[in-house]
Amino acid sequence: MSLTGKTVIVSGVGPGLGHRVAETVVRDGGCAVLGARTAANLAKSAAGIDPDGGRTAFLPTDITDEAQCEALAALAVERFGRIDAVVHVAAWDSYFGGLQDADFATWQSVIDVNLLGTLRMTRACLPALKERGGSVVVIGTQSAVAAPSQVWQAAYAASKGALTSAMYSLARELGPDRIRVNTVLPGWMWGPPVEAYVRFTERMALPELATDGDVAEAVAFLASDRARAITGQSLLVNAGELMR
Repeated sequence: MSLTGKTVIVSGVGPGLGHRVAETVVRDGGCAVLGARTAANLAKSAAGIDPDGGRTAFLPTDITDEAQCEALAALAVERFGRIDAVVHVAAWDSYFGGLQDADFATWQSVIDVNLLGTLRMTRACLPALKERGGSVVVIGTQSAVAAPSQVWQAAYAASKGALTSAMYSLARELGPDRIRVNTVLPGWMWGPPVEAYVRFTERMALPELATDGDVAEAVAFLASDRARAITGQSLLVNAGELMR
């Protein structure tokens, strides 16, 4: 299996994409270390993925707090002896609106979570990643490269766009240590938050929306040694809605 012997930190584990990423890591032979702010979500996710608890660990983690990021990285090393990849799912994506009605104090908070929080968590993992190389996988958004017409999420898109730009610098900076940095850009994903399903699929090359599971498969590939020569890249997982 593609992640056998690997330890992968997954931030932002709840009932959606973070859970599916952690589940895929364990399915593919790896150990998953789960972080999120809500302890109950972490415990439920870990129990569902790994009932015996042999290949998961978790710790409540707020990625706006540097010490908590360092504690999650330390847990991975303490429990499994290594960090091979970190997957950044944690994000603030529930603030809507554009520029004209913007509350810039809230924008700053969104940026602190989505951009700086991801960078904090990455930096906390660097000492362990540098030991043998590894992978950083950022969950971005299609909205960072093409504004959606259905909803306004300017702060979220801007923060994720900045993170995609930061990815290029990180790929150059960390490449000499054999650390790869890539971004997965999901489009609309099928699930409870998505309505008007038929209307959405009319714009897509494929007749079905991507799912959390589809995004998790792309993440698992980029976290694995099969992607050992891929860095500084953005991969759209969007059923062909936008092609670049």
